[in-house]
Amino acid sequence: MSGFSQERLMQVLLAPQISEKATYIADKNEQVVFKVASCATKPEVKAAVELLFKVEVKSVQIANVKGKLKRFGKTTGRRKGWKKAFVCLKPGQEINFAAGE
Repeated sequence: MSGFSQERLMQVLLAPQISEKATYIADKNEQVVFKVASCATKPEVKAAVELLFKVEVKSVQIANVKGKLKRFGKTTGRRKGWKKAFVCLKPGQEINFAAGE
């Protein structure tokens, strides 16, 4: 295994990102989208996905999503920004969230 502690890898992936865009990407590009810890790096995300789902990862792309501005009466607030990881799996590999993996 790579040089990351198992404890750290358990904290990297927060949740699968399920949206129309994520579903479209999953079908078209064999990619899975995750919400990840904001301090996570590409190698950490790759190691975490391989450890937790027992699949082989081809590549990882990461995007920082900026929090939206929201108004409540006169006050403006801002939602937290977060990090999104696009994980590309090797051919023949898949992660099925519907099956409860």
